[in-house]
Amino acid sequence: MPQEENIEIVRRAYGSLARRDWDGLWADAHPDFELHTQLQGSYRGRDEAQRFVEDRIAAFESWIAEPEEFFESDDQVVVFVTQRAQPKGTRAVIEIKVGDVWTLRDGKVSTLETFPQREKALEAAGLRE
Repeated sequence: MPQEENIEIVRRAYGSLARRDWDGLWADAHPDFELHTQLQGSYRGRDEAQRFVEDRIAAFESWIAEPEEFFESDDQVVVFVTQRAQPKGTRAVIEIKVGDVWTLRDGKVSTLETFPQREKALEAAGLRE
């Protein structure tokens, strides 16, 4: 599949996540989808992964992951993301910059790996900034 299509699939996923459109988020995912986080473990399948995301964002009045830059490598798309969150009951806004590595197979997302350091995401995909 052309890499531009892979990037479009990943863009759609971020858009669906922003709208909390769970069906849209999972439309382009393999049934055996896996989410691997560097700090909070791994999750297999829609139910586990969605539960993790919902639990993670539940403590916030607002939470968004904004993709900023995309890098392509064969069947992988690396995305530099800025996450912004406002904890419930506060005016504070937390902002973190992370890297995500999306692996696609046959036009579907098979794996998402999250990295707290952007350069580690590039390294995981065999890329350099």
